[in-house]
This record gives sequence, C-alpha cells and structure tokens, in this order.
Amino acid sequence: MMRRLHTSRRFCGSLLALALGAALPGAASAQSGSRPAAPAAAPAAPSNVPAPSERFVDGIAAVVNKDVITMREVREASAQASADLKKRGIQVPPTADLERQVLQRLIYERLERGEADRLGIRVDNAQVDQAINMVAARNKMTPVQLRGEVEKSGIPWDQYRKSLQDEIRMDRLRQRTIDSNIVISDAEVDAFLRDQEHNPASMMNAPAQAQQAPQAPQPAPQAQTQAGPVQIALAQILVRVPEGASSDEVATLRKKAEGLLARVKRGDDFASVAAASSDGPEALQGGVMGARPLDGWPDLFVKAVASVPAGQVSGLVQSGNGFHILKVLQRAGGGAPAPAPQQQAQQPAPQQAPQAPRDAGLAKQGPVQVTQTHARHILIKTSTVMSDEQARQRLEQIYQRLVNGSVKFEDMARQYSQDATAPQGGDLGWVNPGEMVPAFEAGMNALKDGQISHPVMSPFGWHLIQVVERRQHDVADEMQRMRARQILYERRAGPAFEDWMEQLRSQAYIDNRLEKRERLEQNNR
Repeated sequence: MMRRLHTSRRFCGSLLALALGAALPGAASAQSGSRPAAPAAAPAAPSNVPAPSERFVDGIAAVVNKDVITMREVREASAQASADLKKRGIQVPPTADLERQVLQRLIYERLERGEADRLGIRVDNAQVDQAINMVAARNKMTPVQLRGEVEKSGIPWDQYRKSLQDEIRMDRLRQRTIDSNIVISDAEVDAFLRDQEHNPASMMNAPAQAQQAPQAPQPAPQAQTQAGPVQIALAQILVRVPEGASSDEVATLRKKAEGLLARVKRGDDFASVAAASSDGPEALQGGVMGARPLDGWPDLFVKAVASVPAGQVSGLVQSGNGFHILKVLQRAGGGAPAPAPQQQAQQPAPQQAPQAPRDAGLAKQGPVQVTQTHARHILIKTSTVMSDEQARQRLEQIYQRLVNGSVKFEDMARQYSQDATAPQGGDLGWVNPGEMVPAFEAGMNALKDGQISHPVMSPFGWHLIQVVERRQHDVADEMQRMRARQILYERRAGPAFEDWMEQLRSQAYIDNRLEKRERLEQNNR
C-alpha cells in the first residue's frame, strides 16, 4: 500500500527531536525500547564471533548475531543519554542502571539495522538532503539556518545527518515490515463511526502527526482552558513480563512493579524512576509517551486513567506486555486545563512557527471539494538481490517501452509490479491530496493527464506512475472515514511493531556480557 495512512509517525517526531538536540545516536532505536532478554534458549552463537568472557576483560558489552557492541560504545552513548536526561531535568540513574538501559537500546538498534541490511533498505545522501530541506521548510528556515540551530544545540552536523539517515532507514523498515500488514476493514470503520455517533463526547481528532510534515517546535504552552476534543499526555513505567514466564516469575515481576508504584506514590520523581527502572521504549525520555486524543490510546490505558487528574499516577495496570504504571502529564480539550508536561517545558525551542490547524474531529463537516487523481503505478522493491540502481534501471527500461507505445501500462504492472495492486494493472483508484507518501505524491502531481513518470523513489521502493485523469470531488465522507481508519491503525501499529521486534529478538543470537558481569559481581558479594 502506498497510502499515506501507512506512513509511520515516528519519523516526524524524531526529526524534531534531532533538531532540538534531544536525539542520541541511532535515534530510531529509542522507539524500539529497552527490553529484558527473551526467556527462551538463545540460538547458537555464530562461529565467527568472539567467545564469551565471564570476567569481561575483552571490552565487549554484547554480541548480536555477528555484530559486536563494545563497552566504549555503551559508555559514549551513556554519556550522551546522561546529558539528555540532565537537559530534561531528570535525575540520571546510577551508572550500572544507565549502561543497562543504553545497552538494551543498542541491542535493538543492531537488530533493526541487521534486518534493514537483509531487506536491502538503504538511504543515500540525496535522501538525507531531501529530509533536511523538509525539516528546514517546516521550521520556516533555510537548510543553513537549520544547521546553525542544530550545532548551537551541541550536536555536530555530521552526527545529525547520520542520525537522520538512520531514522529514515528505520522508518522504511517499519513501513516494509509492519504497516503493510495492518489492514483496517470497511466494516471496522463503520462500527467505529457508529460508536462515535452514540458517544459524541468521545469524538476527537485523528492523530495528525502521520499526515503532516514535521513542524517547528513550539514554546511550552501556559496553563489554559482548551476547547474541543480531549487530548491526554501520558508517561509510563513498564515492568515487562517475558512471553512464557512462569507463575513464579510473574509474581516476582508484579512485586517489582508494586515496589516502583509505591516509590512514585510516596513522592519519588516519576521520570527518574522510569529512566532507571522502566522496560519501556521511552525509559530514557523519563517514560514520556507523548500526547494523543483518547482514541489514540489503548482502551486499557484510557480506563486506568479515567479519574486520574493531571500530575497523578494510576494504579498497577496489567497488559499482555507486563505491568504498567501510568502518569497523566496533561489533559487538554473539553474545557480541561492544559498545563505543559515538565519534560516538554524544559525542551529548548530554536524557532517559533505557527502550528498547523488540527482536524475538527470525527464529526462530519460540510462539503470539501478537492482535486482527485486517478493513478496507476508499477513498484519494484529493493532487497539484497535488487539494489536501488538495479530497480531504477529496470523501471527505466519499462518506461522506454511504454513511451514507445509497444506495451500498455496495466500489462507491465501485472507482469512486473511487486505491489498488491499488480493484478488490477497497478490501479490505485481515485487518490485524494495528502493521501500518498510525499515522494510519490510529488511525482504524481508533476504529471499531466495521460503522462507517465520517470522512476520515482519512495520508502517502499521505485515506481513508475501514470496519471489517468483528474476530477473535482466532495470528499467529506472519505475524510471522515480516513480519520477513523487512521485512529484504528494507530491503535494496532505500536503493539504490532513490538510483537515483531520480540520475534526478531527471539530468533537472534544475543550474548549480553554486561548483564553477565553484573550477575557475577552480585554473586561475589
């Protein structure tokens, strides 16, 4: 699927974090989280990796498949994580705890990177330049001004570009592995809209971040009464329960979670406890998960915090992932006061820019006339056996045959396209503005009716695009359904990615020597 609906939200958010100087090397890995090792027996060690050293004298922190994470990498990333926590006003955990959290993040970064290599997902300098131009334009800066702001925040420009490159690559990996597998049926959309009609108080915005280019960071808002749909910002401390854990293990982990809950209930700083002890992907951000409409959060979370005021924490919440402790950072909309979360208030903002208006909600609006495009495409995906250049050249050859008039576009799509639309001759139907990923939409919009593009690259691979015709159309109903579909998608995307990562980890060889060293030291005390 090429619809923008399946564009990951992580990329946009991380771009802004990088621009603020809040990103660490391998920004994408922060989204994957820090997780305990899987309880199942690890696969056999690859033959060409160093032998484990229980005394930890070789300077290796962990081995992930055929890749090595050194203690130097862990210490450097820990120093940067420590600086970031201080900027956020969060107490830095003890060195051992911080290194444990950072190493878990680096392990998941290596797993994601290895899978991207296996699938042949690459990002070149031109794509990084394009992303930088997009971030700069959204922040109403030139690329030179953006570079100045990044360097002013303390991040070397080369490091920013490398982090951005990694983030784009990981976003493409998520799109390839997760987004295309999440299918929201028309029946589910119908049921959701009926539920919203029966519960008008719960009507709220679809998550807009996935449908907008990155924006300039905003100054921390002052407490004020917000009208409109209810939004809530949450932070969490997660004690993860491994799949297949015994009843005794679950009881032990519950006891640990109850101890952490007792600490924050008696006044310990929530963000500091999260940074030191949470198994959640956002641990080193103080547990902050962000702000969403209520419909954007799992029902379990919504029920748990229904009567929890801003600044307070929930009781223990058990899910399939483990035990959660939730803190309500902010409530906005519905006449509720909207104080800024402490962590957000402490983020520096390099430049002010007006926020784009958010959707008015799921309630159907009046007529909305837009120009729709009826388009077809041929997709060639990149992989270990199909490089970017090979995919582009193959499509260039098909393009020459098409413009010579010797073949029909739909026949070539059926024969060569690797998209789900291939049996329909690559037909995408009527496409609304903003519905496709940016690179694809830009290539499509540059065409006149009947024209065929040269090869166009997107996160999904390389495309030939044909514009069949255009029309003016009222899309009020489609927009309402698209917002509903986006909400339903967001509910599934996070759990689906976590499940995929857990599966990836369970199939990998991971030798966490830092963890072994800690256990050895504890046994010797």
